Amino acid sequence: MAAERIVVFIDRSNLYHELLKNFGNANVDLSTFVSFLVGKDKLVRAYYYNAPLIQKDNPEGYKNQQKFFSALGLIPKFELKLGRLEKRSGVFIEKLVDVKMAVDIVTHAYSNIYDLAIIVSADSDFVPAIEAAQDFGKKVINVCLPKTKAFHLNAVCNKTIFITEADFIRFLIKKG
Repeated sequence: MAAERIVVFIDRSNLYHELLKNFGNANVDLSTFVSFLVGKDKLVRAYYYNAPLIQKDNPEGYKNQQKFFSALGLIPKFELKLGRLEKRSGVFIEKLVDVKMAVDIVTHAYSNIYDLAIIVSADSDFVPAIEAAQDFGKKVINVCLPKTKAFHLNAVCNKTIFITEADFIRFLIKKG
């Protein structure tokens, strides 16, 4: 039997905040993480959705983030998809990030780019996109943490994979 064609869709904000909340650290080796998720199947592409920091509001963070974005570009089959940050009442809100991810889930399913989508998020806003992908005959796996409240997302996906602490330790970028 031929290996399944897989596309991984990573909601950076959701993954980052869940890892930080549950493990106190969110420095993940994304290449190792995606390889673990895909296994022996064929990775078509891994998309990483994020919003760049605003340089004038956080020059050091912006500089570090740009270095990270450059490093992501060196990972084979990885693609960075950017939205933007918008300041509202002193708080930064991501704009376009989830919409871009949802559109890609659906358009890639319609274009028959993948057999299986792996969604790394706990955001129920992706439910309609996942249902549309399934209408095109695609399987969808959700990846989240066990304590994450992802009921609606997990209910529509064909399968859910929970990132355990043991898994996280394997993907952790060691300082030094």
